[in-house]
Amino acid sequence: MHLYTYDIAPNPRRVLLALRYKGVELPTTQIDLRAGEQFSQSYTAINPDSTVPALQVSDDVVLTDTIAISLYIDKCHPEKPLFGSDDLEQAQIIGWCHKLFCEGFIPIAEVLRNESPAFADRALPGRVKLAQIPEMIERGQKRLEAFWLMVDEALQDKDYLVGSQLSQADIDLYTIAGFAGWIKQQVPESCEHLQQWQKRVALQLESE
Repeated sequence: MHLYTYDIAPNPRRVLLALRYKGVELPTTQIDLRAGEQFSQSYTAINPDSTVPALQVSDDVVLTDTIAISLYIDKCHPEKPLFGSDDLEQAQIIGWCHKLFCEGFIPIAEVLRNESPAFADRALPGRVKLAQIPEMIERGQKRLEAFWLMVDEALQDKDYLVGSQLSQADIDLYTIAGFAGWIKQQVPESCEHLQQWQKRVALQLESE
């Protein structure tokens, strides 16, 4: 396996934290998004979508969806499982990952990509050029406000989103909390359950 990534970007960070938590090292190539390396001929030959991360499993198989990459790594390295202890927990974790992406990652990306001059004509990732829509900024901010409240309520009386140990869903939520800093936002002080959870998970992920 060979991982193509850009560690500081949010989706690659989801994989990075999973690998770090599990103590797994993979051959890795950094694709510098700021330099536009994702659009280079050499990289589009690997991933035509021009996105990261991408996991080359074999000469003819490349995984380009973060959740698929994380799940495959978890199956290949089952120690310290991140997708639950049984089928039901796995389903719940994948469900949470989907919810977190739609309701957490996307609103932040809406603000970032429609506000920052760096993303002019690149309002969505990939090769297709799309103009920024300023109205998306306010919508993304309102969606993010609702997201914090939703997750804070879900974590009431719970140490983790699913089950009794850290999962990929927790890694994804932790990444969102960091990604919010890209638009100068953070977990609100009023979300006490979420703040306590964030400190608890940081001890596990940042110390690995």
